[in-house]
Amino acid sequence: MAVKIRLARGGAKKKPFYQIVVADERFPRDGRFIEKLGQYDPKQNPPLITLKEDKALEWLQNGAQPTETVRQLLRTKGVWARYKNPPKA
Repeated sequence: MAVKIRLARGGAKKKPFYQIVVADERFPRDGRFIEKLGQYDPKQNPPLITLKEDKALEWLQNGAQPTETVRQLLRTKGVWARYKNPPKA
């Protein structure tokens, strides 16, 4: 089972907002998901990004693959850098 971190679309026509979810790649875009990690609203200025950073980092460490768009959002929030360069213990 390949697990992806991706966006699920919501909202009305021409007024999208997205949920950042963890889902099996075989499920439909707006279908069943394993866990909700946050929201992304591109229509606000600046775009609103809310994210459970600790949960996202946990999923990445367990092998979940983010889509390109979600990877950019993770970079914006600083989660991707924490994933690629974990603190030395």
